[in-house]
Amino acid sequence: QVQLVESGGGLVQAGGSLRLSCVVSGRTWEVNSMNWFRQPPGKEREFVAAINWNGIGQYYADSVAGRFTISRDNAKNTVYLQMNSLKSEDTAIYYCVPSRGWSGGPPLTTFGAWGQGTQVTVSS
Repeated sequence: QVQLVESGGGLVQAGGSLRLSCVVSGRTWEVNSMNWFRQPPGKEREFVAAINWNGIGQYYADSVAGRFTISRDNAKNTVYLQMNSLKSEDTAIYYCVPSRGWSGGPPLTTFGAWGQGTQVTVSS
């Protein structure tokens, strides 16, 4: 099993920044790429960003490209999401989830149980 703990969310004004963290533990050797998803209130969960095992390959949803940056520190088993120029529509619960492969885009499959997520609220 892989355990995921997200943190770093909070309340921020529009135009502000937040940095989310996701610590991965357990069967970390099964993890190749890491992904961030989010679920806005009353909406379906949606893909945000993905990063491959060495951090060189990255992919972003159009809605966040140019504002968000995904990165990872394999020595710390941690993946980050730097969020700049936040908008009210970025308000959501943010989740990280691993994949065993790398698709070059949104993950084809993920594995493991989803974590609790971290709430991001952007006030306008």
